[in-house]
Amino acid sequence: MMNRNLASTLVVLLGASLGFPATPIAQGSAPTSGASSPAAAPRAVVTVPGMPEVRDPTNLYGEVAANRFSPNVSGALERVYVPNRVDNSVSVIDPATLKVVDTFKVGVNPQHVVPAWDLKTLWVANNAEGRTDGSLTPIDPLTGKAGKSIAVDDPYNMYFSPDGKYAIVVAEAYKRLDFRDPRSMKLEYSIPTPQCAGINHADFAIDGRFALFTCEFNGAITKVDLVNRRVVDTIKLSRYFDKPQGASAPKARSQTVSIKTAGPGKAEVCTTKSMPQDVRVSPDGRTFYVADMMADGVHVVDGESFKQIGFLPTGVGAHGLYPSRDGKLLYVANRGTNLIHGKPGGKGSVSTIDFATRAVVKTWPIPGGGSPDMGNVSADGTTLWLSGRFDDVVYRIDTASGNVDKIKVGREPHGLTVWPQPGRYSLGHTGNLR
Repeated sequence: MMNRNLASTLVVLLGASLGFPATPIAQGSAPTSGASSPAAAPRAVVTVPGMPEVRDPTNLYGEVAANRFSPNVSGALERVYVPNRVDNSVSVIDPATLKVVDTFKVGVNPQHVVPAWDLKTLWVANNAEGRTDGSLTPIDPLTGKAGKSIAVDDPYNMYFSPDGKYAIVVAEAYKRLDFRDPRSMKLEYSIPTPQCAGINHADFAIDGRFALFTCEFNGAITKVDLVNRRVVDTIKLSRYFDKPQGASAPKARSQTVSIKTAGPGKAEVCTTKSMPQDVRVSPDGRTFYVADMMADGVHVVDGESFKQIGFLPTGVGAHGLYPSRDGKLLYVANRGTNLIHGKPGGKGSVSTIDFATRAVVKTWPIPGGGSPDMGNVSADGTTLWLSGRFDDVVYRIDTASGNVDKIKVGREPHGLTVWPQPGRYSLGHTGNLR
């Protein structure tokens, strides 16, 4: 008789080959928190080839617990790297002293500092908005110094395939994902995303089969099949997703924005009532949380069915999403404005979502106003570091009390990263580690 686990695995693999969605974990798992059902232990996750195993199917953040470091980050300097978009520079902060200890030039319009899949390099994504001289600048975490930049088309953001074979450059202006060699950055292949205007942030399925990318400029999110290298579907997001069809939703704000398209100096104009930003998957891998800076909250999307199933109001300009080190909470950076180019001293705040209940449990305003944007949690989980996008500062926020320290940096800081961070490998952005 065939072993039951082997039979289950064969069924999953056969279904995937025929185009049917696989079920990555047991149906007995709790739908919201990721906690396993008392009736049955969760089934092992069948990952894509080359992807590290998922050791705890109920909490994919289990490997990024406080101070659980990989040997690959041994010797790395404890630093916070801050890309200053307008100054074309990176500020380096010593978290022990809260002082800027170095500043160096990089490419044009640095957007995010991205840890490599193997955790040995930090890449600065310089997308050169409206120009054709985008680049990636490597930083050596052992020295904190930058190396020679590599020319790359429009790297607004960057991720890595779960198996580590490719760097995924998010070429926002071209509505395209470019899959490159993770070291040389040589282009291997591309996946066009024509229905995803302003493609920017992403997170990945627990088994590595697909990723969800947000479409900032048309209020949507797109599902990309990483195995078959194609877009599965693109859906609109709305805080009024559950209203009966044909019923009129309350009037939402809209904003006219200029969207850069392929080629320097070219742009199109559109009006949107939704501007999705960062994405994070729930600990059990079932649902995706999507920050929306126009809707002032977080959408909840079921990964397998690819349907919106919830919306959580958080604060003005919801933007960045960061799980706590124990995988129980999700920190939401509310940028304090619905504008792409805001003013200093806005109604910025940080909200905390409980993964288990899908409820906002607390919100901390930035004292004196501010614009918390992108960043990450410290290695020990006691502080949340965020760029103050329109206030030219970095915030260090105590995750127990909400107390805030501010450090002056360059003009318009964006996707900072804290380094080193716990975890076995990086999926990109400012430290989406697992």
